[in-house]
Amino acid sequence: MQVRLTKLGLMCAVCVLSATAQAQNYPQKPIRLILPVPPGGVADVIARPLAQRLTQAFGQSVVLDNRPGATGAIGLQLVAKAAPDGYTLLWGSTNTLCMGTVLYAKSPPIDDYAAITPVIIFHNVLVVNPALPAKSVAELIEYAKARPEELKFASSGDGSTNHLTAALFQSLTGTKITHVPYKGGGPALVDVLGGHVQAMFATVPSAVAYIKDGRLKALVVTGEKREAVLPSIPSAVEAGLPGLIVSTWNGVLAPAGTPRNIVNMLNAEIVKIAHAPEMVERYAAQAAEVYTTTPEQFTTIVRNDFNKWSKVVKDIGLKGN
Repeated sequence: MQVRLTKLGLMCAVCVLSATAQAQNYPQKPIRLILPVPPGGVADVIARPLAQRLTQAFGQSVVLDNRPGATGAIGLQLVAKAAPDGYTLLWGSTNTLCMGTVLYAKSPPIDDYAAITPVIIFHNVLVVNPALPAKSVAELIEYAKARPEELKFASSGDGSTNHLTAALFQSLTGTKITHVPYKGGGPALVDVLGGHVQAMFATVPSAVAYIKDGRLKALVVTGEKREAVLPSIPSAVEAGLPGLIVSTWNGVLAPAGTPRNIVNMLNAEIVKIAHAPEMVERYAAQAAEVYTTTPEQFTTIVRNDFNKWSKVVKDIGLKGN
C-alpha cells in the first residue's frame, strides 16, 4: 500500500512539474481568441487591436475566431470544453456570459471559465425617435404611464442587454411598456430611427453618431456619471434612477483549470496593452472606457452580474430555452 501511495505521489508531482514547465514556456504556438458573436460588431473592433498587440508581445499569433450562434452558446461551449492550456481563450461580455448563461441551457455554467481581466466597459443610452414628445426621462415615464403598453421598446433579442435594461426600467418606474425583439442591435436601431418603434436602450458606441446628428434623441445614460462623448445627457443617478446603472464589459477568459501562471501572465500583458495611451484613445473613439482588474476581481464581477441578471429574469418571468 505504501509503495502504491508513493507512486501516486510521484505521478502527481510529475503532473504539477509538467504544468509548471508548460506555463513557464508559454506561449509556444498560436493562441485562438474565440468571439461568440458575428464578425464586424463592437466586440471585433475592440478585440482586434488587442490581439494584434498580444501577437507582438508574445511572438505568437493571437487569432480572432468568430463563432456565433445559439445566442453565444456555440462559442462558449468551444472554450469551456477546450484544453486548459492557454491556447484557447474567450472574448466574453456581460451579454453573452452572464445574461446568455442565465437564459439558455446550452450555455456552460460560469464556473467553466477562468477569469483573466475585463478590457473595456461601456453603458447603454436610452434613445427615442425625435417624433416622441418626451424631452426627458421624467416626461417619458409620464408619457408611458398615461399609455400603458403603448410605448414600444426595441431590443437585439430576448434576454439581451437592452431587453433586460428595458425590463429593469419598467420595474423601477412602474410603467408598462411593450418589448419588440429583433435579430440584432442593428435592425432594432434602424426601426427606432424609422419610427416603427419609439425607444431603445442602445449601446453608446452604436448610437452616439445618430444622437449627434439629431436622428435620435438621448434621454439618459445608464452610468453613474455622464459620458464624455455625450456630455449633455444626464446619468442614471442625475435622472433620479440610481437602480438603472447598467454596465456592459468585454473581457478575456480561459477554460477553468488553466494554470495560474498562464492566467497571471495573460492578465499582466493585457492590462499593460489596454492602458497604453494609443489603446485608451482608440477605445475612447468607440465610446468605450478601458477597464481592467485582477483575475480575482473579475471572477467576482462575473458572479455578481450573473446573480443580478438572474434576479431580473426571474422578476419579469422571462423563460429561456
